[in-house]
Amino acid sequence: MALSTEQLDRFARQIIIPEIGGVGQVALASAHITLVGLGGIGSPVLQYLAGAGIGHIRLIDDGDVELSNLQRQTIYTQRDIGHAKAVAARRWLANFDSEIVVDVRDDRIGRSNAPALLAQTDLVIDGTDTFATRLAVSDSCVELGVPLLSAAVGRFQGQVAAFAGHLADHACYRCYVGDAFDADDCDTCADDGMLGAMAGWAGSLAAIQAVRILLDGKAAFGEAQWGKLHMMDGLKPAMRTLNIAKDPECRGCGTR
Repeated sequence: MALSTEQLDRFARQIIIPEIGGVGQVALASAHITLVGLGGIGSPVLQYLAGAGIGHIRLIDDGDVELSNLQRQTIYTQRDIGHAKAVAARRWLANFDSEIVVDVRDDRIGRSNAPALLAQTDLVIDGTDTFATRLAVSDSCVELGVPLLSAAVGRFQGQVAAFAGHLADHACYRCYVGDAFDADDCDTCADDGMLGAMAGWAGSLAAIQAVRILLDGKAAFGEAQWGKLHMMDGLKPAMRTLNIAKDPECRGCGTR
């Protein structure tokens, strides 16, 4: 595909970056991503990936906007309270860039419907807040052969990691957390609290990593960084990176 005059103008500051260029911008415009969870992480991810020129975006969330969301979920306003997050997010996208093709799924994703909801996409970005949901998403990504970008945040800590468990020698999210959380979930931000800006930091880094993955092999941005876990500490502040090894006994990807 060729970029239109309007796209060349809109994304000019990005196209002139040597690591992206016109070829990279065309790749982003052709990309199809699926964003699971439209909360504190999903909001900045959506904003920055829409701003980067992603052409097709699928939105998955079954929740409604609540007053307590506004502290960190930056795409919503008071007028959205009581409305479905997926619908409000689509409205935000329509106002921001009407050229983006949007697919809205106001569904609660789980083990039974995850394969259908996540099919036919280039990248899944998970910003949900329970381990059971994250594991269901991860297992489905391995099954479908789709890469997964996982982001999480709580209090003053954040994590972003890219997984390609469907590929040999690459870990999946289950390799990282194990099987203990399939049924029992940890505390959510409602229990532990969260600095809103931490969600912005994690979401912004996730958006950068998403662009990196989508341009891997197509532009000079760099490798996808599979299995690298970036951990953010807002108190220090600091960030460190860990490598996650593939578990040969993993229920999700061990046979791959």
